[in-house]
Formats: sequence, C-alpha cells, structure tokens
Amino acid sequence: MVATLLHLSPHLSSETDLVLSVVGSFVFGVSGALAAIRARLDVFGVLVLAATVGLAGGIFRDVMLNLRPAALYDWRLIAAVTIGGILALLLRGPLEHWTASIEAFDAAGLAVFCVLGTEISVAAGAPPVAAILLGTATAVGGGVVRDLLLARVPFVLREGLYAVPALLGATVVVVGDELGAGGVATSVLAFLLCLAVRIVGMVFHVNLPVTGPEATRPPVRWRPRRDRPRR
Repeated sequence: MVATLLHLSPHLSSETDLVLSVVGSFVFGVSGALAAIRARLDVFGVLVLAATVGLAGGIFRDVMLNLRPAALYDWRLIAAVTIGGILALLLRGPLEHWTASIEAFDAAGLAVFCVLGTEISVAAGAPPVAAILLGTATAVGGGVVRDLLLARVPFVLREGLYAVPALLGATVVVVGDELGAGGVATSVLAFLLCLAVRIVGMVFHVNLPVTGPEATRPPVRWRPRRDRPRR
C-alpha cells in the first residue's frame, strides 16, 4: 500500500518518487527545526515544527485529491523529518552562524515538493489549473502552517518570489504533460527553474510590489544606540 501511495507520478519511477519525498521531507524538516530554534522553542516544539513543515503540504495535497496521505503511512517520511529536526538541533551552532540557512533549506524543499506535488496531482487526474495549484500548495503549505504556529504573517504572503517560483515550476510540469513531453527532463527543468528563481529573490531581495502605507516609507536603517549624557 505504501509503495502505491508513493508511486503516483506518471513520469518517475517508484524509487525516484520515494527519494524525492524523503529528500524534500528532510530539507523541509531542517528548515522548520531551524525556525523553531530561532523562535526559542523547546526540543519538542522543534521536532513538531520540523514535522509540520516537512509533511503538511503533502498531507493537504493528498486530502484534496481524496488520497490516503502517504506521509501518515510511510515511516520513512516521518523518519526523514525527525532526523532533519535532530540534525538541526545538533548542528544549531554552525547553522545559526549561517544567516541564510533557513532560506537555503527552504528553497531546496520548495523546488523538490513543487515538482513532486504537481506530478502526483496530474497522475491523480487533477485538471491542469488544479494540478498547478496543488503542486504549489504542496511546496508552500508546510511553511504557511509553520508561520501560523509561530504567530506571524505567512512568509508566502510577504515574499513575492516564494510562491511564484513554485507556480512557475508547477506550470512547467503541467505544460510538459499536456504537450506529451513530460518526463525526467521536464521535471529536472521545473526543479531548476523553481530553485533558480527562488535563489534570485533571496540573493537580490527581489519581491512583488508591497501595498499599504508602509510601502511608501523609506527603509528604516539600524543605528547604534547612544546613551544620553546624565544631567
């Protein structure tokens, strides 16, 4: 049953499906754990957030497709997010000094789950637009739940080049399938496109226009605090 749940992609082998699922769950698990560590949660909270980020998007997709969630029936996916969370705890010192650590792991997971989620949606019979949306939801869903648990506006609503790369990657997968050109090459192209666009947004701070009064204000620059002289 587990093999059937994971082997839904029409263009990838069951082994490739499993590897992508495990890798995506692992890197998202590390990302969620690092976010929890920075929020000063306890060990249990770190592991919960690791599992949430690594599994929530896929569970949402499978429920919407009326499938039994693979993340709840395969111990390897649960083990992947758990190992990611523990690894983040053990290496939190070096990873904390790498300021872009969360974003880097998040970008890798975004690209992997974008492709895999869209492939599974197409195989389950979802129409093109629905497959694109579900593929995107697979990629960003875990991050949305993470931010809600940490009581902050979801990252996907604040960073323009977060959902957009996932949408582009999912579109490549669906268009390739519609044209009869779906395959490993198309999946790799979608992965690289999603990853590249996300990295461009991270490195060059590219975002969509921001609305509201804050958008017209100049950026606030940090200045060292100066103690007032005593009178």
